[in-house]
Amino acid sequence: MSLQLQIGSKFPEMVVLTTHGPKKLPDDYKGKWLVLFSHPADFTPVCTTEFIGFAVRYEDFKKLNAELLGLSVDSTYSHIKWVEWIKEKFGVSIPFPIIADPTGEVAKKLNMFPLGGTHTVRAVFIVDPDGIIRAILYYPQEVGRNIDEILRLLKALQVNSKYGVALPANWPNNGIIGEKAIVPPASTIDQAKERVQKYTCFDWWFCVTEVSKEDVEEARKYLQRAATIPQVAGLKVPQPVKKLEI
Repeated sequence: MSLQLQIGSKFPEMVVLTTHGPKKLPDDYKGKWLVLFSHPADFTPVCTTEFIGFAVRYEDFKKLNAELLGLSVDSTYSHIKWVEWIKEKFGVSIPFPIIADPTGEVAKKLNMFPLGGTHTVRAVFIVDPDGIIRAILYYPQEVGRNIDEILRLLKALQVNSKYGVALPANWPNNGIIGEKAIVPPASTIDQAKERVQKYTCFDWWFCVTEVSKEDVEEARKYLQRAATIPQVAGLKVPQPVKKLEI
């Protein structure tokens, strides 16, 4: 049975089997951010590109005090063989654990199946250090995720937690307020009067403030990388065979 999970919900407690052994969620990740993402199946092209993408950006997630955790309705044996295949073909090691969910029990609880489907969609749950779900993304099976955008979202959530601010569209490259953050709107007349004296404002309900340059530049790096084809050290790209014998 699927749970009614929403942003702001406590991530449900469960024990899962992974390629790195059993994990107790969310307790094993207490004090860290968790990025849990599902993929439709092992040994599929889009999922392979995503796993390589997450692996290449693994150190960026670690720098943000975050851990990655994959999931699909495949067995541990399938996960292990697929990870070996990726290493052999592309020279990329998958450093994070993958949940084995062959019965679909975990995916059902987390509402990861499409309507009438038996393979998970490309869901992403970002869980904060207190075990609270802060963001939920769903991509269809046919479209791979933008890993740098997930990093930007994670960074923005951390800035929100740190400063108590909101972030505008395309932050930190917003077309109206640039790299600035948005101050939460006033809830009383007195607060409204104070806001326009304390901050730069378009009106009392739309005031902006600065955040640290370090936070801005880190988030900007993700946006810039998302717009380019990355050069990955050590990545082997085998040439596809036009007529492959099966």
